[in-house]
Amino acid sequence: MPKTRSFGSITRALLLSSRPLSWINTAYPFAAAYLLGTGRVDAPLIVGTIFFLIPYNLAMYGINDVFDYESDLANPRKGGAEGAKLSPDLHRITLVTAGVLALPFIVVLALWGTQHPWSLVIGALSLFAVIAYSVRGLRFKEVPVLDSVTSSTHFVTPALFGITLAGTHITLSLALAMGAFFLWGMASHAFGAVQDITPDRAAGISSIATAFGSAATTRLAFGFWFAAGALMLAAPWPASLAALGAVPYLIAVAPYLNVTDDEAESANRAWRHFLVINYGVGFGLTILLIVCAQEGVFA
Repeated sequence: MPKTRSFGSITRALLLSSRPLSWINTAYPFAAAYLLGTGRVDAPLIVGTIFFLIPYNLAMYGINDVFDYESDLANPRKGGAEGAKLSPDLHRITLVTAGVLALPFIVVLALWGTQHPWSLVIGALSLFAVIAYSVRGLRFKEVPVLDSVTSSTHFVTPALFGITLAGTHITLSLALAMGAFFLWGMASHAFGAVQDITPDRAAGISSIATAFGSAATTRLAFGFWFAAGALMLAAPWPASLAALGAVPYLIAVAPYLNVTDDEAESANRAWRHFLVINYGVGFGLTILLIVCAQEGVFA
């Protein structure tokens, strides 16, 4: 541990790196999927929710902040809620802490998962995606389109893990919901990459946005969100109401459909709105999930 840093300063840095505002984006999908599948609050639900709330996010974002340090220095939106600028003396302790914190949860969840083998497959895929996105030698984040696929995997696999750990039977409604969720994840990553075009190109980092350009990537993200909503329209009533969740994202992105590469950083204004939109849409979907559970839509 660096002698020049206090335990408190290290803890604050790790906390910032884990993106607390985004914790719910991975913990909620697992908890909702598992609870809908089992109908009970038990140890796997509690342990899994805690894992996907903090250790998972520290691993995912902490690894990213370590391996993206050089490019993050030139990125004006880093250094706050949208990503930490971890100085080199924090890199080792970030990686070690992420591993040590996650390992006990992984072992316990894997032991429970032996009763449902598909959960082990999904769990392994989820952890691989977390590592492969950022580490040298893999760096999926620098392979256009694969970067958005991998990022979406980060958020969808906790839900799939909850589904498989609960032993839930996959219905059409559930499959449509997971498909729409995956498209949402790809859209969010693609549009998020638009605001980073300038610093990414300066650092020699490839992404879906640097490959396709600002306008094309924004339109692609718009299409993904539209497709996600369209998928849910095919679900039985009242699950089809989830299609409305795509509307706020489409409205927020619409003004940027013709954004140029020189204006790419302006997309950050819409990106900041997503923090509010995510919570609002999430609340609405929670109410809808409760109604659908009572109606047996996912059974």
